[in-house]
Amino acid sequence: MSLISTSSNAKALHLVAASAYSTWLKNTTPFLRTWLVNSGFSGKNGDFALLPSATGELDAVLMIGELDNMYALARLPFALPTGDYVLAQQLESAQHQALALGWCLGCDRFTRYRKNSAEVARLVVKEAWRESVLGLAEAVCEARALVNTPAQDLGPEQLGDYVRVLAAEFGARYQEIVGEALLEQNFPAIHAVGRASHRAPRLLELTWGAEDAPKLTLIGKGVCFDTGGLDIKAADGMALMKKDMGGAAVAIQLARLVMRAGLKVRLSLLVPAVENAIGPDSYRPGDVIRTRAGLTVEIGNTDAEGRVILCDALSYAAESKPSLIINFATLTGAARIALGPDLPATFSHHDDVVNALIQAGTQVNDPLWRMPLWAPYQRLIDSSIADMNNAGASRMAGAVTAALYLERFVPKSQPWVHIDTYCWNDAEQPGRPKGGACQGLRASFAYLSARFAG
Repeated sequence: MSLISTSSNAKALHLVAASAYSTWLKNTTPFLRTWLVNSGFSGKNGDFALLPSATGELDAVLMIGELDNMYALARLPFALPTGDYVLAQQLESAQHQALALGWCLGCDRFTRYRKNSAEVARLVVKEAWRESVLGLAEAVCEARALVNTPAQDLGPEQLGDYVRVLAAEFGARYQEIVGEALLEQNFPAIHAVGRASHRAPRLLELTWGAEDAPKLTLIGKGVCFDTGGLDIKAADGMALMKKDMGGAAVAIQLARLVMRAGLKVRLSLLVPAVENAIGPDSYRPGDVIRTRAGLTVEIGNTDAEGRVILCDALSYAAESKPSLIINFATLTGAARIALGPDLPATFSHHDDVVNALIQAGTQVNDPLWRMPLWAPYQRLIDSSIADMNNAGASRMAGAVTAALYLERFVPKSQPWVHIDTYCWNDAEQPGRPKGGACQGLRASFAYLSARFAG
């Protein structure tokens, strides 16, 4: 994440669109034109060239990429010779900050189990906004690291320890409700999902900010590993299930950004943290469980556990009538089938909130896509013996029915957004290494910053 504000010997970095390369080449010096032509440089998007001085030393860098692509510089920190670089052209502040963030994200490597000793090049940026960009990059990379960490080292207890340390850093209050205490304090659905594991389920809660400020509640699905329960996943489906706490990772890091920015809110962060394991006490298909809201749920599929733990957290959140609830969850494969890996499915019954959130995501290159809370599909999760089924018999509209399930636990008057996210990069891309991803964080922070900056 190497950004600096001053350098006496920074090399110029020319970012040129592929469509503008021929013009740039025509206007450069004859020496560089000859160098680039004779070296076979094609000027294709994503290519870069080291430009020498007349004496053969590195003088500048040419990068082919779009100025409005946040990741245009992301491959360079490890690809360039170590040293300092500065963009040659004058840019609008937002554009410059986006490119600097992409540079920082290009520096990210998960090194907990395999060290990376390679040094990165440094980018010279304006001191006025350097720290804010570094803060965003830190939050994204921390979320990625949480998702990448195997369940052996990140169970419900360890996730709680992480939030406890975060709370201490910002002077927030932290508490957790663990194991049988979940039943005593009326969180039966969280307990039901997590009780089979030797690692006790828990509800993590962080609170911060002035008590008279508008209340903002963030909720993240914290399934630290998901076997599928008794409806066990196949091996290929279980392989990535360390990432099933990706929603919690995003919510936790969004809370970090809110506190770091000092937004004028009374922040509540809730993470139901469990391991969906198989054991003598596993909850079963066909069981009927009670929820905090008093609704009963027939278990149609133990692998639809995320919505079961989230419903207790949503009920608890709604009791204090916050100005806004946002929940993040790696909830359904159906959302990925509908929208692919890069577009989190976003649901809300408050048009003004969700439209502004999606617009903020577009502005900061963190896209969200609205999906319908189509009420007639409630019939797909009807139950003949309980108030509802957690999965239902039909596989149709799976992302929608999951959202409709959650909606049952949120009053219609309560502003609420549900983001069904993937939190994973299946392939290596500049600034987006293969592994844990952080989707919806920057969109949400941009929206909250505009709404609650005070």
